[in-house]
Amino acid sequence: MRYLASFLFLTALATPVAAAPISKVIAAAVADPARSPEARAADETRKPAETLAFSGVKPGMIVGEFYPGGGYFTRMISDVVGPKGHVYGVENAKWKSAVAENQKLAAQLSNVTMDSGAFGKVDFPKPLDLAWVTQNYHDLKIAEYGVVDTVAFDKAVFKALKPGGTFFILDHQGPPGMTDSDIAKMHRINRDVVVKEVTSAGFKLVAEGKFLRRPGDDHTLSIFDKKIQGHTDQYALKFVKPRR
Repeated sequence: MRYLASFLFLTALATPVAAAPISKVIAAAVADPARSPEARAADETRKPAETLAFSGVKPGMIVGEFYPGGGYFTRMISDVVGPKGHVYGVENAKWKSAVAENQKLAAQLSNVTMDSGAFGKVDFPKPLDLAWVTQNYHDLKIAEYGVVDTVAFDKAVFKALKPGGTFFILDHQGPPGMTDSDIAKMHRINRDVVVKEVTSAGFKLVAEGKFLRRPGDDHTLSIFDKKIQGHTDQYALKFVKPRR
């Protein structure tokens, strides 16, 4: 029975590839002429349409976006959720240039509110339909940015979400057995570590997107190494808070 239980556990984590269709509202958000030339230039490698579709963001949703970093995704999420939805961004107060860029963007968008605070802060004025972290979960392991208990962070996100709400995480794949020092040097985190931590907080892994997987990346270089920068192997994970 012990071996059967282990098999069932591993099978549950081996979720099928999810190929979400690109809706008209997402296509329109990506095509928004208000997006900056710099943001558009990043689209080829970041695949925003596929990312938005996989996350499940829809009109009317309340979204908590962690670490917008100037708002590459924020404007598009804002377009998708529309006037009946809202985006609550939270930035690490230490990242002052990102805080300033976020506030500048929020001033242009009536359905976006930006906040900043201690790294790992989880505090939203309304229950969330979707919590969003792209390319930053690994940063929670880097003490220079602020000491964070990532499991406690995941539990706080769980509490912030409505029953049935989604926790979406996208990050750079790292090799197995990474220490926090390794993560700080490479800015990567192994997918299995994220799954273990997030599911320990009560979430269920329901889908895994492969649209940014790149077999040419062997996970040995920092994401800022010019040999791989912009072309790292990345995973997309969709977790759900059970309704009961």
